[in-house]
Amino acid sequence: MHDWSRRGFLAAAAAGLAACNNGTRSSQRDVIDTRVRGAIGIMYREFPDSRELRAKSAGMLMMPLVTEAGFGVGGGYGEGALLIDDAIVDYYSFVMGSFGFQIGAQQSAHALFFMTPAALADFRGASGWTAGGDIQYALPDQGDAIGTSTTKLLSPVIAVVFGQQGLIAGATLNGGKYTRIVR
Repeated sequence: MHDWSRRGFLAAAAAGLAACNNGTRSSQRDVIDTRVRGAIGIMYREFPDSRELRAKSAGMLMMPLVTEAGFGVGGGYGEGALLIDDAIVDYYSFVMGSFGFQIGAQQSAHALFFMTPAALADFRGASGWTAGGDIQYALPDQGDAIGTSTTKLLSPVIAVVFGQQGLIAGATLNGGKYTRIVR
């Protein structure tokens, strides 16, 4: 009977761990979903013109919290979600590393707007998509307005960086890698 109790305990423990693991994945998705929806609201409040970018885009990747730090060598990490027609369809991580003049730490959020179906398909089809010189940054030109020329750009990917807290010299999305994660 002692053997049966041990087997029963092990089976129950394995089932419990499996259930916890499923709950963890689900709760991680819930945390990312909540952060993404909150970051979208903040972006729309800070930069109302970003609504127009979203309306014209084929999809939007929202990275609600990216933490960066560096002292000569730097790095950053964040997790977010890809939205198509305002529905979350995939989860992504963002990892970046850099070497050079930099010192400090910051947290920020950013959104990538895929302005063409081809740009969105390239992003989704890549096993790891690297941010490079092909990203056009949408910057506010007067207070909270994104320059009107920005919404007429022909760039396939437009980035909006917002919510910066802290200070780091030399920070950029260039060289960062986005990878699909399963949650």
